[in-house]
This record gives sequence, C-alpha cells and structure tokens, in this order.
Amino acid sequence: MAEKIAIASDHAGYDLKIQLKQELERLGHEVLDLGADGPASVDYPDFALKMAEVLKAGTVARGVLVCGSGIGISMAANRHKHVRAALVHDHLTAKLSRQHNNANVLCLGGRTTGPDVAKDCLRVFLETEFEGGRHQNRVAKFC
Repeated sequence: MAEKIAIASDHAGYDLKIQLKQELERLGHEVLDLGADGPASVDYPDFALKMAEVLKAGTVARGVLVCGSGIGISMAANRHKHVRAALVHDHLTAKLSRQHNNANVLCLGGRTTGPDVAKDCLRVFLETEFEGGRHQNRVAKFC
C-alpha cells in the first residue's frame, strides 16, 4: 500500500538517498525529502532530528535515513523515544527490523551499502509487518 515516506541524509549519504527516493516514487509512494540538498558537508544529527519531528507530528509513519556508515544517523535518531531506527545491511536484517522490532526508520550507509542491496532493503522494510506477539512487550520496553 502506498504511503507518505520521509527520507533524509547527510552529505555522505546524499547519492544513495537520491536513488532510494527514486525507488520510493517508482513504488508509488509519496516522498517527503528532508534534505540534505546536495553533497556539501552537513551534520547528520540535524537530519535525524528532522526525521524525529515529522514522525512525532504524524506527518509520516515511517522514514529512511542515510549517512556514510548508517551508524551515526541511527544513533542520533534513536535518541528520540518515538523513533525505532534500525541500521540494516541486507534483506534479513531489514526483515527482522520490522518483524521483531517494529522499526519505523530504515537506516543505511551510503559508503557501505550498494544501491541494489539498499533498494532491496527498502522494499523488504516497507513490505514486512510487525509480528507483535512475544515481540510486543520487548518493543514496549524501548521507551
């Protein structure tokens, strides 16, 4: 089902962000691009904050963040109680981030993840439902 998805990156994730934005549009989703607007150096915590703000406001239910490794931007995003940002590297981690952890933000590394793998992770992230059940109590303890 098509939905509105927010996407953001720092400079190191900019190229991959553009490719993922195009993939989201190809899949029929509306995209809210929170920046960066080019490859000039910027600070990834600023874009994690923008993502947290649109999630909290209810503008979107899910988002995608990209920095060089995916590590820093995921750490910055997870400082916010309502964000469950998962750094994924492949099909399986993307699937488990949704099934077991109910992740609402997909994080990828622009310098560590190739575009084909990143697109696969994106599709799996969007298609996979949270299983709930035994995982619900664990996810509830995040806050």
